[in-house]
Amino acid sequence: MDLNEWAERYARAWETADEGAAAELFTENATYRSNIFEDPHHGRDGIMSYWRQVTATQSNIRVQMGRPLVDGDRVALEWWTTMDNEGAPVTLPGCLLLRFGDDGLCRSLHEYYLFGEGSMEPPPEWGGGAAS
Repeated sequence: MDLNEWAERYARAWETADEGAAAELFTENATYRSNIFEDPHHGRDGIMSYWRQVTATQSNIRVQMGRPLVDGDRVALEWWTTMDNEGAPVTLPGCLLLRFGDDGLCRSLHEYYLFGEGSMEPPPEWGGGAAS
């Protein structure tokens, strides 16, 4: 699977809260670090458990993915998400730092994100768009 397809499938898995579809994007023994201050989630079962928990309070999810930046097996990929979390509109912009195996599946994910109240659109330069 190519990187753009991977990013599109990740976005759709989030929008549909489909933990199984998300886990299929990772190797069997992948690590998924959603918070740098916490231990990573391990393997597809750990990823599914994390996604099931985190998406349980989310609705009306809209995910936009930026243009990937690639350096060998390492990828940086911005995302911008608007949603209702526990009924309140929020915006989460963030970045995935990924490592891929030869099979096109992710073997390591670290993510960084910000949380904003309300629904906001990204600025024009976001995601590898036009520079200001």
